Amino acid sequence: MQILTAIFVSPPMKNVLHIVITSIVQALQELRANKLRTSLSLLGITIGIFCIIAVRAAFDSAQHTIQKNVDALGSDVLYIGRWPWPGMEEGEFKWWEYWRRPSLTNTEVTAINTDMRSMCVATLCFPINNVTAKHDDQELSSIHAYAVNVDFDKVQNVELSQGRYMNDAELEGGNNVVVLGGGVAEELFQKGVSPMGKSVTVMGRKYTVVGVMKKVGQNMADFDFDNGLLFPYYSITSVVDVHSLEYNPRLIVKSYNPANVMEVKDEITGIIRRLHKLKPEQANDFTVNQLSGISKLLNEMFDRINIVGIFIGGFSLLVGAFGIANIMFVTVKERTKIIGLKKAIGARRASILTEFLLEAIVLCLIGGIIGILIVLGLSVLISYLADIEVVLSFKNFVIGILVSAVTGILSGFIPARRASKLDPVVAIRTT
Repeated sequence: MQILTAIFVSPPMKNVLHIVITSIVQALQELRANKLRTSLSLLGITIGIFCIIAVRAAFDSAQHTIQKNVDALGSDVLYIGRWPWPGMEEGEFKWWEYWRRPSLTNTEVTAINTDMRSMCVATLCFPINNVTAKHDDQELSSIHAYAVNVDFDKVQNVELSQGRYMNDAELEGGNNVVVLGGGVAEELFQKGVSPMGKSVTVMGRKYTVVGVMKKVGQNMADFDFDNGLLFPYYSITSVVDVHSLEYNPRLIVKSYNPANVMEVKDEITGIIRRLHKLKPEQANDFTVNQLSGISKLLNEMFDRINIVGIFIGGFSLLVGAFGIANIMFVTVKERTKIIGLKKAIGARRASILTEFLLEAIVLCLIGGIIGILIVLGLSVLISYLADIEVVLSFKNFVIGILVSAVTGILSGFIPARRASKLDPVVAIRTT
């Protein structure tokens, strides 16, 4: 304790503290005395830090959302279909070949569940877009219908707000039962009226409502359950041609062991190729999609956006740095006599340089803190109004403070050095 006291009360330490306090006070006085001039100069710093922190916050929020979606849907889930997802296949997007590929049916599901050595669960989803649902006088168009097989709820996160999910007997028997999306239920039924047990007409057939899903929004696998409904796959086989090229059924496989996803993928590829009687030299007539491909593509896109944001922020900081440098040159000129008097009574060059350098740093820190506070305010506003989760990390705030300090050092060094090199006699005589 005595050692610490000796350090902090020692003359060198007192001088440093005095210089720091004096620099902060003078920076605040400069801001108060020349409000318009200083504010305009700080604007560049504020905009620059705002751009950098805002873009990094948006980048972190996007990554968090992507990871949250991947965790919810499972990185161990494979989506096999006719069309490849973005980033899953290299080269030209040969839509004319993808469109002619054969549709997947329950035959592939049965083969996978029978022949797979790896532990997994497979199911089939038959999406039908632009479907109309009716209940009494209420009619809702352009919704998504998902005809699903057994175990669909094991590979997708189906959360219910009312009722229950379809049981295996109903799914295998193709019973006329349906699980409505939260948005569909709100549109078809009046507020306060329970949809349970009511009938809904879909594609010319009446289905009994057994459950309502929670609102979750559209996920990365392109399932829009809020604006959709689920019903048994076998209930539509007599209504639509499941082999038609108009539709794109999805075979969904979930591995029980996430570490064996690639092994499962290879096995599935072999089984489907055998079923489709493809020769070794023939390419696959299906695509095995993974969420990791989309998340990788999105991360690359956000990386580019991050670079653009940093470039814009850096340019703003450069403009702000020139503004701070200009203020410091003017300040040095206004205090030339004072600098001369200080040097005449023994002030060292290092003390003068440190004093003006700290003043420039304080001014930049004020601008940076204002930029950070604007980001905080907008983040709270966006989270409240748009119900979007915004990630604000302490790391980004530290980066903002450090960038502000570095900008202050760079913009204030030359004026501070010029002040420290003034001749005391010449400085005192300056008018």
